[in-house]
Amino acid sequence: MSLVDDLHAAGLTGRGGAAFSTGVKVDAAHDHGAHLVVNACDGEIGAAKDAFVVEHHLEELVHGAHLVAPGRRRGIRFAAHRGSRTAALLSAAGLDVLDVPGRYVSSEESALVSAAQGGLARPMTKRRPFVTGGRDADGRRVPPTVVLNAETVWRIAQVAEHGPAWFRSFGTEAEPGPRLVTLTGAVSWPGVLETQAGTPLAELLAAAEPARGAEHVVVGGLGGALVPLHRLRALRWSSDDLAGVGASLGPGILDVLDPHRCPVRTVAGYLRYAAGETAGQCGPCMFGVPALAAAWDRLLADPGPATAHEVRRHAGLLPDRGACRFPDGVSRFAASALRVLGPHLDAHAVGTCPTEGSTARVHHA
Repeated sequence: MSLVDDLHAAGLTGRGGAAFSTGVKVDAAHDHGAHLVVNACDGEIGAAKDAFVVEHHLEELVHGAHLVAPGRRRGIRFAAHRGSRTAALLSAAGLDVLDVPGRYVSSEESALVSAAQGGLARPMTKRRPFVTGGRDADGRRVPPTVVLNAETVWRIAQVAEHGPAWFRSFGTEAEPGPRLVTLTGAVSWPGVLETQAGTPLAELLAAAEPARGAEHVVVGGLGGALVPLHRLRALRWSSDDLAGVGASLGPGILDVLDPHRCPVRTVAGYLRYAAGETAGQCGPCMFGVPALAAAWDRLLADPGPATAHEVRRHAGLLPDRGACRFPDGVSRFAASALRVLGPHLDAHAVGTCPTEGSTARVHHA
């Protein structure tokens, strides 16, 4: 069978978060002679998988890239944040490195396509996938370009070497294959683990040893959800299980929140970060995300039904309106945090933070 046939048989999907069929993308890339950008940016909060692949599986990563873009050595670029260790390792290996700013949206798929063509590393509105080519907002031609996450490209090399049956011996029928997960935050052993869909989350969390008293985990970063730790321990690492708590496998990140810091304040920090990382070109990014962050700050200062409603209203205005899905993800994250932290916010409303034991209304920062 061909590589594309093997990828379809293996059921490999993108490991960067979108979980789109890799076979479909590689098939289109071959049909259109597309350039390849390997996304090794680790753009999500707490992400470390790309750095892990580059540091420990670089030879296989490069092999996978050449399988996606055969005969196009000059058409393969490896994207990494400017000044990062990942960029240095790629450069030292003699690879063509696409340096992009260390910004959240700079590693979005269409932002990398723009940067690869000499434009700004900002998302572009696309009428069709750029793997078939197209034009940017200024009418300039964009040659066929496919963007694949670093772990995905490494997995392509594994499927080519070991075959679809080996790949499907890991994971579940719906989500086959080995996959990486980053465990970070208030844990004794942060790092990247090799795992598979269907693994009990209690096992993954135990491997990292969450801090005593930890209660909440951000699953999937800014595009993910806040989930109570006790609920995660009862689930498997699978989209079906995680859907029940408003989360998904996404980019494979589990960030355990500091049990000694008020989770409402921690979420405020996440949202302020999001407000500062916008591309500054679409309304939802320029105004909507900062407005949501400001609404959450007001909720922190003055918790109650009115300010909670304001957060919901701003979150509801973000989805399906930007050039990329960044505002959509932030909206989901804020909504999940508001839902999960309801009892905590009720305590704030009467003047006490359950975590810090202090008067909530004077703890703004």
